[in-house]
Amino acid sequence: MVTSLLYELEMRKPYLGDEVIDTVYLGGGTPSLLDTKEINDLMNSIWYHYKLSQKAEITLEANPDDLNEEKLEELKWSKINRLSIGIQSFSDKDLKFMNRAHNATEAETCIENARAAGFEDLTVDLIYGTPTMSDEQWKANIEKVLAMDIPHISCYCLTVEEKTALHKFVEMGKAPPVDDKKAAEQFKYLTNALYAHEYEHYEISNFAKPGQYSIHNSNYWKRKKYLGIGPGAHSFDGKSRQWNVANNIKYINAIRDEKLDFEREELTPTQQYNEYVLTSLRTMWGTKLSEVEKWGEKFSTHFTTNIQQHINDGKVVSDNGTYTLSRAGKLFADGIASDLFYVG
Repeated sequence: MVTSLLYELEMRKPYLGDEVIDTVYLGGGTPSLLDTKEINDLMNSIWYHYKLSQKAEITLEANPDDLNEEKLEELKWSKINRLSIGIQSFSDKDLKFMNRAHNATEAETCIENARAAGFEDLTVDLIYGTPTMSDEQWKANIEKVLAMDIPHISCYCLTVEEKTALHKFVEMGKAPPVDDKKAAEQFKYLTNALYAHEYEHYEISNFAKPGQYSIHNSNYWKRKKYLGIGPGAHSFDGKSRQWNVANNIKYINAIRDEKLDFEREELTPTQQYNEYVLTSLRTMWGTKLSEVEKWGEKFSTHFTTNIQQHINDGKVVSDNGTYTLSRAGKLFADGIASDLFYVG
């Protein structure tokens, strides 16, 4: 697999042209299983074939059970300068429900060990809205990351995806469905607690201390170009997106034949406008009317007409041509965006 990734990095060199890369994200699957040599081989290939900023944010996504002291000592000598740790919860009951391999003790220990190894640029993932997570446990999770002084926190509501084991369990009555009211209350507690500790809510699911936003996350929500390498990886060049075959064997075989197995979609002006509204409205930087106007008058008229109801309801704040969600509006982000989509 690593050999195939190295070949694809070379084959895809023209995709970004002369763009300077300011973020590399090793994520999806379990990249923390790679050893330091494999990580460095990938990074050296990126340095050789692409224009990588000297101050690039280089993130490794990792599970707590992978981050023992030996592994962290190895990573310290790699080019990784940021860790994204999938904590999810500090409760064994919740972790068992989510089928996580680590336990609550490992969740806490790995953060302490990461700090001891010299990693200060950390983000942790938490999940709320699970059937096993009480309001008290959710508060305890938030208090734990605040006490640890984590600079970046990503929090996601549990979603039941089709064709997953959880979806099947819900259908069979073996697991309760997501309680939307409970999830909303836990989201409100989350935002209140992090606002009180001066974290900036720069995207619906992401919170950071001032100036410590994830460059990778921010670029995604700002619709900047990106290149995805590996099975199922997505790429975006501003006007089209493409995604590799998601099957590992088919991916490797295609690379061996010096081919790329992918699908491609050219985005229409309507799709580009809708995507911009969906992504920008989720952020603290908001949706700018000046950007909407680039797609034409019909889009700007549609946007200003349909957003007015949400301004009147107090869910959207308008400030000199920039529209952002209010704290109350963040609970309705997807619904507000769908009202602004252009269909025609």
